[in-house]
Amino acid sequence: MTGRILRIELRRSAALGIGLLLLVTGAALLLSSTELFAGRWMQLAVFARSMLMVLLPLALAGGAWMGRRDARHRVNELFASTVRPRWQRVVPTASALAVTVVTAYILIFVIAAGWVVPTSAYFPTATIVVTAVGVPALIAAGWLGMAAGRAVPRVITAPILAVVGFVLVGLVPELATARETSGAGIAQFRPEPAGVLLLPTFTGLDDFQTIATRVSLLQALWLVSLAATGLLLLGAVRRRAIAFAVLPAVLGVAVALPLLPVGGARGAAVVDPVAIELVCDNDGPQVCVTRAHAGLLPAVVGPARQALGLIAAKLPNAPVQAVETQQVAYWARLDPDQAPPRHSADTIVFYTPTIDRGGRADLSGDYFLPSLLMATWQQECGDQAVRGDVYRARMVAAAWLTGRPPAPQQGWAPEEMAGLESAYQALVSLPEVEQRRRMAAAREGVLACRDDELVAILPADQQ
Repeated sequence: MTGRILRIELRRSAALGIGLLLLVTGAALLLSSTELFAGRWMQLAVFARSMLMVLLPLALAGGAWMGRRDARHRVNELFASTVRPRWQRVVPTASALAVTVVTAYILIFVIAAGWVVPTSAYFPTATIVVTAVGVPALIAAGWLGMAAGRAVPRVITAPILAVVGFVLVGLVPELATARETSGAGIAQFRPEPAGVLLLPTFTGLDDFQTIATRVSLLQALWLVSLAATGLLLLGAVRRRAIAFAVLPAVLGVAVALPLLPVGGARGAAVVDPVAIELVCDNDGPQVCVTRAHAGLLPAVVGPARQALGLIAAKLPNAPVQAVETQQVAYWARLDPDQAPPRHSADTIVFYTPTIDRGGRADLSGDYFLPSLLMATWQQECGDQAVRGDVYRARMVAAAWLTGRPPAPQQGWAPEEMAGLESAYQALVSLPEVEQRRRMAAAREGVLACRDDELVAILPADQQ
């Protein structure tokens, strides 16, 4: 009997329309930004969670619209006069809404997976857990919206809840990240309080990170308890039942909040040791990328070996292998000042190339080879920012390896490019022995995490 009622609700209620709205909206959001997750399962899971910033307000508003159905058709008094308990009437409707929003969420993930499967070589199991947390989040939003629509059966209830939901899940985390000034006068962000992780949305995860399973389970516990509160509120009639309905949410937050870390997504993220394992091509000078980016290796090998050849032709004790960095970007670390481990002197460490909408390396624009040559003049020393004179010196040093002036840079003023070219001409006008001596000294300096020798190749007026 209950199954038959559920099927009727799915066919005739607004639940199906709400699910279709979520499906179309979520699919449009994902497919408009495939370059953010293509070829990477964990990034897809995180993007699905960030998409909840839009889907949760829609589910909340959709639930409110369904919750006012009895009042809209003026059957409240009729149903209240029957001996059948209220919860028996609301469960099929609530279940129909839950089925449609969850189905929409899963279908969105399945559709987006089409941009991951062809180029991904690594599936972290945590992807399932991170994605699954969105299920109780959407159910909780839908049921709380239904309870609100039943309590305040007004047309304006649904749009107000949509706005409130968006402010809650979209803006509160940003407002919780207050700025503070360090002793050096640099504005920094304080770690977000642990309560921010009660919201299921995530943004800003590096490709080498995953969400700690403990955090995902605590979030799921809290969201399940919140969904239980929404369902109990929907079926509550007396004040005592309403007070009892709040109890699951209170218990859920009491258990989860003390165990959640501070720092928001950065505090919840941990480095995935398998994702940073190196996958190498040994048919020539060794070129390696991380397992998370294994699909990029065929495109990277050619430019990397070309760069190694150019370096070997100019520098003594030249590096013999090129390796993708295994370090999490500083903006994704809770402690950005932590110095990373360094590679040996025979290795150049390059940053991940741009990933296109299909999950492959986008090497258009000829930016990658110069970036590999610039990697000769830098070391993973834990620096967050590069001074302007250091960056200019790296560009001149990379141009010296190619034997051609620095290529024009998009967005650079003509006078800046003229300064780089004059610095390059001043360097190559020196005797070849002196050029090699200076550049070898610059290489030794950067390997020791010093930039003075590198900056010294610039004319005095540019240092």
